[in-house]
Amino acid sequence: MTNAETTKKKLKRPKIAAAKISKSKVSGVSPKKEDGKVVLRIRVRAYESKILDASVKQIMDTAVRHDAVIVGPVPLPTEIKKYTVNRSPFIYKNTREQFEIRVHKRLIDIINPNAKTIEALTNLSLPSGVDIDVKMM
Repeated sequence: MTNAETTKKKLKRPKIAAAKISKSKVSGVSPKKEDGKVVLRIRVRAYESKILDASVKQIMDTAVRHDAVIVGPVPLPTEIKKYTVNRSPFIYKNTREQFEIRVHKRLIDIINPNAKTIEALTNLSLPSGVDIDVKMM
């Protein structure tokens, strides 16, 4: 082999395959809707984690009782709000005091809920201090 032949072998580039794009990405339709699945997304928020966990357990027990498929509970990041205030208005003005409020969050997905499941969840009584956001997706 000559020197020119070896350089030609080194310069050969591999063939690049064409990128495959699925129809769901092109049309902008999520794959969940193509399958005909309806998802009930429940976001639960509370200041105390024990009350939040008890409420989530109550929601899950109600959904399981009505034969629903559940995904979760997924713990979301705790939202922390910090407030800094003066400890004293006059002499000790340079000293500060810090307070914080923690908001704990959980996410529950119920896949293909039936009418009985939705009715049971709406009639559910949860303790005060628990906030619930429900969305149909």
